Amino acid sequence: MAPPASSDKSVRVGALLSRIAMGDQVAFAEFYEVTSSHLYGVALRILKDPPAAEEILQEAYVNVWHHAGSYEVAKSQPMTWLTSIVRNRCLDQLRRREIDTVTLTSDDDDAPEYDIPDDAMTPAEMLLAGAEARSVRDCVDALDAGPKQAIALAFYHGLSHSELASHMRQPLGTVKSWVRRALERLKDCLERAGMGR
Repeated sequence: MAPPASSDKSVRVGALLSRIAMGDQVAFAEFYEVTSSHLYGVALRILKDPPAAEEILQEAYVNVWHHAGSYEVAKSQPMTWLTSIVRNRCLDQLRRREIDTVTLTSDDDDAPEYDIPDDAMTPAEMLLAGAEARSVRDCVDALDAGPKQAIALAFYHGLSHSELASHMRQPLGTVKSWVRRALERLKDCLERAGMGR
């Protein structure tokens, strides 16, 4: 009985997104009511910080209000699309935190000096790592919708081939083929970007 309820929710959220794309504020309020607890859970699981999760959620809903028209039913389920918006914003937030943590400020001449371990990344290495992350993101963005969604679900949620097939409502052979081809294309793309080892 769970799949029909899930399917009904998906249809409802998709319909609300269509109305939001036309500026329907009532639909947006209903949409928030239907989706916020799940999306807040995603943000909280990644950030482990309730105020930061609430902030990300607010940013995500502002994004949805402005870009609801960009949602394409053929590419993914509405909740998958929304979850990826929240997840991407959370990951950006974590990356910003890491950069803030690395930034050391020392205005006090009497402050003790600290030995930075040899294995710490230098600013040049961090810049290269950022460039590599952009290359990976560009390569993933170049994938077709099905393989891209399959790789994302496998990577972020650890879904097996059979779980992917069930979640994406696709034959097992199709999903296996998507994952294999996506990994091959990512490898080729990353090699062309100079990241092949």
